[in-house]
Amino acid sequence: MKNNSRRNFLQTMGVATLALPFVPTAYGKEKNVLPDVPYDGPVLRVAIMGLGSYGTRVAEAMRSCKKAKLVGVISGTPSKIEDWQKKYDIPKKNCYNYDNFDKIKNNPDIDAVYIITPNGLHHPQCLRVAKAGKHVISEKPMGLNAKEGQEMVDACKKAGVHLLVGYRMHFEPKTLEIIRMRKAGDFGKVLFFQGLSGFRIGDPTQWRLNKALSGGGAMMDIGIYSVNGARYMIGEEPLWVTAQEVKTDHEKFKAGIDETIMFQFGFPGGATASCLSTYSMNNLDKFFLNGTNGFAEMQPSTGYGPIKAHTNKGELDFPHETHQTFQMEEMSEIILNGKQPIVPVNGEEGVKDLKIIDAIYEAVKTGRKVDLV
Repeated sequence: MKNNSRRNFLQTMGVATLALPFVPTAYGKEKNVLPDVPYDGPVLRVAIMGLGSYGTRVAEAMRSCKKAKLVGVISGTPSKIEDWQKKYDIPKKNCYNYDNFDKIKNNPDIDAVYIITPNGLHHPQCLRVAKAGKHVISEKPMGLNAKEGQEMVDACKKAGVHLLVGYRMHFEPKTLEIIRMRKAGDFGKVLFFQGLSGFRIGDPTQWRLNKALSGGGAMMDIGIYSVNGARYMIGEEPLWVTAQEVKTDHEKFKAGIDETIMFQFGFPGGATASCLSTYSMNNLDKFFLNGTNGFAEMQPSTGYGPIKAHTNKGELDFPHETHQTFQMEEMSEIILNGKQPIVPVNGEEGVKDLKIIDAIYEAVKTGRKVDLV
């Protein structure tokens, strides 16, 4: 059995129900116990920049990777660096802080840097990593606006390195099966998409509510899932956007920090989308796609999983694996072997989302429909 047959099996979506045992992970989620298939191909050696909660999630997920390995860390907190050194067996020479990480240029043991810092830092950090000659993986949104995003793309092209964005859902099996069904015409002509993305945010002093670090509020955090999801679920790029903002707590959500935005898209094929992004409501993680011959519904649609999905043809029952494990395995294939994913995860994809988000904010400000082409 070839070492990549398991993932090819899932990616081609020719699967019904696989009865695999499950074990709990450190985050209380489920992770399937997959066959231990030997792998002797190239491995992407990754340094994680930003050792917060999501950086930890990625690091834990990479323990199960065969094609990607955590080999370095970059942090502004010495105690975190020390803890990660011990926990993940990282050599001291692969540990950097935010002042000296340009020196990775001289470290042949690091291939790529995964930037998992606040949104406002992605752009300058990406430019420095690219200049150091290392591949860049940036968490989403990749920048604060489309201008920053394009500058990141241009810098990485100039340096001859890859720029990928942390779109983990682009590798999620149930998501890909719905995309396959839509492409195959199973839903008929696509008419409508609904995306609901939200939760009640806590600590009012956190960076997500700091305009300089976040670039906005819910839209720059959870809202990007519905923006991106509308595009890959419908399979087209929107022509226009309208949007309306609602703010009920002006103390917590200060100027420039959106609490709730409702936004709508129109697509070339005639489909429309109606979406909501919020920091003030829980239990909002749902996608719905409707066509002339069928539908697909996902709830939860973008959480850490397991994702639940069904269509007019029945439940989608695929085995669950930690999303970040899938993501890093596939990103290794993209960077090292030139693999083309079903849904792009490159910097250009990230810029498309940022252009739409820019237009959403403009529509909120002006109260007008904003053309995207």
